[in-house]
Amino acid sequence: MKEFELACPIGQVPEKEKIIATAARTMGVPAKSVAGYRILRRSVDARGDILYRYRILAYVSGETCPEFEMPEYRDVSSSAPVIIIGAGPAGMFAALRLLTAGLKPVILERGKDVHARKFDIAALSRTGQVDEDSNYCFGEGGAGTFSDGKLYTRSSKRGDIREVLHQLVRFGADPDILVDAHPHIGSDRLPAIVENIRKCIVEHGGEYHFGTRVTDIRKHPGHGLEVESSDGAVWISEKVILASGHSARDIYGMFGRKGLPLEAKGFALGVRVEHPQQLINRIQYHGKYQPFMPAAEYSFVTQVEGRGVFSFCMCPGGILVPSPTAAGETVLNGMSNSSRNSKWANAGVVVSVEPEDFPEYAKSGSLALLDFQRDVEKRMFAYSGSIKAPAQRMMDFCRRVPSSGLPATSYHPGAVNAPLHELLPEAVSRRLKYAFPEIGNRKMHGYYTNEALLLGVESRTSSPVRIPRDPETMEYVAMPGLYPCGEGAGYAGGIVSSALDGINAAVRVSESLFSSRA
Repeated sequence: MKEFELACPIGQVPEKEKIIATAARTMGVPAKSVAGYRILRRSVDARGDILYRYRILAYVSGETCPEFEMPEYRDVSSSAPVIIIGAGPAGMFAALRLLTAGLKPVILERGKDVHARKFDIAALSRTGQVDEDSNYCFGEGGAGTFSDGKLYTRSSKRGDIREVLHQLVRFGADPDILVDAHPHIGSDRLPAIVENIRKCIVEHGGEYHFGTRVTDIRKHPGHGLEVESSDGAVWISEKVILASGHSARDIYGMFGRKGLPLEAKGFALGVRVEHPQQLINRIQYHGKYQPFMPAAEYSFVTQVEGRGVFSFCMCPGGILVPSPTAAGETVLNGMSNSSRNSKWANAGVVVSVEPEDFPEYAKSGSLALLDFQRDVEKRMFAYSGSIKAPAQRMMDFCRRVPSSGLPATSYHPGAVNAPLHELLPEAVSRRLKYAFPEIGNRKMHGYYTNEALLLGVESRTSSPVRIPRDPETMEYVAMPGLYPCGEGAGYAGGIVSSALDGINAAVRVSESLFSSRA
């Protein structure tokens, strides 16, 4: 059994005969001895001729290539309930893993189901009015449902990434995500997948409760925990998985009011950068782009004055969308459909910030960077008077001069000509001012241009708060039986890493419940 690489032009699939012949040559055996093969990975190579590079595993007679074993779901209609707060990736995949253990997931989601959620999102872009429980961050599927569905992660130490990818394929994703180096699903396809996951959970005896915003979590006078929602309803369970997402500020406030421990955590803040997609294609494909090729993407990281400056959530062929979760905030995110066929490319370009960078917020304690994040978002809103985005051309930003006019943007609410170099915190603005020319001169020639538009603010990169948990049991240090996980707990950053963290939380819950009953 051996792995090897095989290249072929983009738009083509390597023929079986060529794969077998290459496998035989690699393993030093006759072609008839090659029993089979599996494509492990496919990536774009633009260093010379534009190619797909395939990583392939081949095996001979007598060897077997192990298949990933999909878990079986059990009927949990009459099983012990486990409450899950939040129906984002961490919550959904925790629920699926509970089904395999024979435990009943009861999901409490503050927002609406994914179909109804679309109407609130459309209204937000059209009117600027924010539904604080149903928006781009809150609702079934979480923030990732409407942000391209990127599945690339480096967090392989959290668990087997294949479990997440195979589950997504089971529920309707394109099987290509199993082999693509940078897999994505697309915001046009994710809602149906999210809905299929819910149907599976409900068909096996699990429960969903939409429009259920949790306002309190406390010890039950007898045994276990009580979870109370805004309408006064109370749920009781021995175990509770908290997967509320990185924008559930009221959850952190609830912990703070109770005097329960939280930790300030670094995050990243910056702008959304929008280029014409054809410009990014020209840069990344070195002028060799053809219409049948995938829309080019990019990523970079650099260091400026001891802090990382990096691209985040890059959306080739995408659009910009408003992502506030409360009135009086201006927040942007990016999304793209599966075809990635918009004429724009956008990415967050952000600066790492730490609590010590802003000592003026030290009085807020563990919520220091949360208050900082909120204040920057409010400053953006105050400038434009709406969710229209303060915006500035890239070179003008770096030169600290006003833009004479703005290029067209995909951001539907619109952009307002603004001195972003002044609106952003100086520590962020200064580092971005240095980074953009550096990236354009050293890494992506043509990236630094006044054709590029900067829009503020990209601030929901990850949670600025961590809910401390035991590293072994994953239980909250101040409340046994509560399992904080995912982005909202400060332990993940993206769909796959959140899903893996949710799976791990469900495993710990199962182990704890079954060991206590043994």
